[in-house]
Amino acid sequence: MKPFKFLILISILSVQSCKTQANKINGVSFVASRDAVNESHIKPVVNINANYAAIMPFGFIKNLDHPEIIHNTDRQWYGETKAGAEQYIGELRKKQLKIMIKPQIWVWRGEFTGLIAMKNETDWEILENSYANFILDYAELANAVRAELFCIGTELEKFIENRPKFWLTLIKKIRSKYKGKLTYAANWDEFKRTPFWSELDYIGVDAYFPVSDSKTPTVEECINGWKAHKEFVYNMSKKHNKPILFTEYGYRSVDYSGKSPWISDRSMNQVNLEAQTNTTQALFETFWYEDWFAGGFIWKWFHSHDEVGGKDNFMFTPQNKPVEALIRKQYQTTNE
Repeated sequence: MKPFKFLILISILSVQSCKTQANKINGVSFVASRDAVNESHIKPVVNINANYAAIMPFGFIKNLDHPEIIHNTDRQWYGETKAGAEQYIGELRKKQLKIMIKPQIWVWRGEFTGLIAMKNETDWEILENSYANFILDYAELANAVRAELFCIGTELEKFIENRPKFWLTLIKKIRSKYKGKLTYAANWDEFKRTPFWSELDYIGVDAYFPVSDSKTPTVEECINGWKAHKEFVYNMSKKHNKPILFTEYGYRSVDYSGKSPWISDRSMNQVNLEAQTNTTQALFETFWYEDWFAGGFIWKWFHSHDEVGGKDNFMFTPQNKPVEALIRKQYQTTNE
């Protein structure tokens, strides 16, 4: 091969590599609050080089076998309502941030939504109607504000397992009201069984996979811990010909942060900032440069940046912790 042709080939490959590494969804899960937001609340999101924010209005259920979802009431925090979601989106749009609307269910006392299941056919039908009203209300909002992404549900495995026909019909109804891209946020151990990926645009995963049993896991240890999970995630993408989106990802700043990353128990309170940073870096190195991987939304980001997180905080937020700088650098590298 002649030298100049070789150089041209290298240049083309370099451009293709850059395209593979860039253009990711670099998102934050923007937590609903009591109050409206303004530019001062959005600036920290811009400062970490995020290009997307997930807006999360809420509906509420009394218990795991109660069929009625209460939503958009004056008893909720402002950010949990339709009006609040629209106001948040308006402020985020001023800074050219793209939007995923991700309505979620809260079960009283924080019971796991994946276990929501009715005891009889009548209650199942009530739940279906109630959930459809809830989610279609926000699908209409998503279309009105031209949200780039809409998430049709979060971690609802038993509901989906028991009522798969309802979900297929619901997706068609959502498509009739909303013209953007769709995903569903499946729990990390649920997504392999979700039956309707072919009907959506992204395979959404809340990525709390266990990757290390160590008190302070190293980056290398976590990368090794990801290997088996990564292969399965990739095979799901290949099987359905859909990109993978981490609808939630992140780690707490505690000892053993990579062991059971989904745990939010406050009795787990030994602060370990290095563990949070190392687990997050390993996740970035494992996924963020794969062309079948769309990106993700860090869990979770509060509007009052200066008042949250910090070196003594043992919860998920990366704010005012060493991991925030890591996210800023990663998002700058792979920004759209």
